Amino acid sequence: MSATVTLSEQQHALGASVPPFTAHAISVSLPTWDDNVGYEEGDKRVVNAMVSGYPRFFIHLSIQKLARICEQKFGMGKERCILCPTRRIAEQCRAFMIDRSTKAGSPVPVRLVQFLICPESQPDCGGSGIELHIVFFPEDSFPLAKQFWQHTGLCISSRLAERCLSMLPEESSESKSPVLRAPSKAQNRHYARNNYSGSPPASPVQSSSRDAPLQNIGEVLDSDRTTYLEERYGRNLPLESAAAAKKAMRRRIAGVLVRDAPNDWSVAGGHDAELGPSTRGVEEVTEDDVYLYSTGMSAIWSAHQLALGARPPAKSICFGFPYTDTLKILEKWGPGCHFLGRARFSQYRRLPVLALFTEFPSNPLLRCADLSRLRSLADKYNFLIVIDETIGNFVNVEVLPYADVVVSSLSKIFSGDANAMGGSLVLNPKGRHYGALKTYLEQTYEDSYFDEDAIYMERNSRDFKQRIATIDANTLAVCSCAIKDVLYPTWVTREHYDRCRVRGADGKPAGGFGGLFSLVFTSTAASRAFFDTLPCLKGPSLGTNFTLASPYTILAHYAELDWAAQYGVEEGLVRVSVGLEDTDVLLRKFEKALLAAEAVTES
Repeated sequence: MSATVTLSEQQHALGASVPPFTAHAISVSLPTWDDNVGYEEGDKRVVNAMVSGYPRFFIHLSIQKLARICEQKFGMGKERCILCPTRRIAEQCRAFMIDRSTKAGSPVPVRLVQFLICPESQPDCGGSGIELHIVFFPEDSFPLAKQFWQHTGLCISSRLAERCLSMLPEESSESKSPVLRAPSKAQNRHYARNNYSGSPPASPVQSSSRDAPLQNIGEVLDSDRTTYLEERYGRNLPLESAAAAKKAMRRRIAGVLVRDAPNDWSVAGGHDAELGPSTRGVEEVTEDDVYLYSTGMSAIWSAHQLALGARPPAKSICFGFPYTDTLKILEKWGPGCHFLGRARFSQYRRLPVLALFTEFPSNPLLRCADLSRLRSLADKYNFLIVIDETIGNFVNVEVLPYADVVVSSLSKIFSGDANAMGGSLVLNPKGRHYGALKTYLEQTYEDSYFDEDAIYMERNSRDFKQRIATIDANTLAVCSCAIKDVLYPTWVTREHYDRCRVRGADGKPAGGFGGLFSLVFTSTAASRAFFDTLPCLKGPSLGTNFTLASPYTILAHYAELDWAAQYGVEEGLVRVSVGLEDTDVLLRKFEKALLAAEAVTES
């Protein structure tokens, strides 16, 4: 019994990885309300305990270690750096930093360094090296660089960092190696916060995690041993089959695999796979209309860049209250955006619009737009529609017929295991602007999705349809169990959701309502009691195979609580992503937490 208790305590300990004991976990345990507040306020009790975190907010310890080596080898003075997988991404980072700091009053100097890392056994690389692109800037400009890291999701992954570290000699941090240096570009200083009219306050700046406990890196399996175990026992494709893994995912997302059961994994990305018309609501979709990215946010950022590059310049529309970084992308790149947080379109109907971005359903309010009406307006006023289907997911909803572009975070339910990041972008071949969008992507797309991350993502996604069915049923059961003030598509904008639900062969709705819901209580004290009592893993992210809860507004909008409340995102909102656990077990857990909230309300 004591061993079991100890294991449970380790799994739920403040700062531990979520999932537990996972080297590349994409969440972190923040088990109490106060822990989440402490994280936002930079409390050392919380920050120093963290060995993991959501990768766009918390820089993985392996990436921190590699960055320090690069700073020691190539840095000048008190420079900091962030690491990019391609030269183009490094150039985009530099352009962002110079643009934002120039608008703030003074450009910061940013320079790029190209570092070719070769295995010790092959000093001339011979095609087996890794090209790392390093963005250097003054130390006090790190918060600005971190904005690029957070908003775009384009920088290196923890697996790429570990692969680089495995190729460097132990003494590499002390030696200087030759490097190709790009010309330095000028001068730019710390970003000053500016708000657009009608926009939220500027993004809060998270701590750099520079002082995180790097000694924990040694506690995980070394990269080669992990690779062997996953290929031998985890049914991962071998690393040299990364191209096949990516093709399998593109076919899976395109809905063209005739047979895509978990046992069909070995042929899904090969020549022998049986392909048919797409099941995505537009039969003409093929794998060539699907583009993979390193994160969901990089897919959204790329969709915006696609619109800016393929269409005449104009502001975009952010329709409905979105996940925070989507709005930041639309504001900070290009001409800006019209923020319609309450999803009312009429006041902007006659203004030039580049693209309308909306989530289906939205995070965290679970609201759905009337996509049929928006499609009509887009056709009439000639703008693009970009739909983020992450929460609805294409097993449950069919949104592609209404969109020019559909984006999704594969890191969520498509993966489920919360140990790999990824994103996708799908073009609608029946869309009016398909030709222009396709041409632009063919000219500009680069695959920066690290092969090892793709291998894990493909493995995780093989059974996602079956997992979604179970999670849908679990979530509906929990939400139906005497929970008041629940935000879930069954009860929120149901008519818009139903119109897009996937239908079976009989024409009746077959898609479920998803695995995410939010709760609003009568007081913040009741929210605290519910959250602190709920016996499940707690941390950022969603779409996990296990139940995961977070005080969403605290984590996403702590520096702008009053602004978020204007749009119905209350301070005490608790967001829950339901997992694959036994339904009766889940119901007992939620009953316990609800009783705690009721006790606070009645006292």
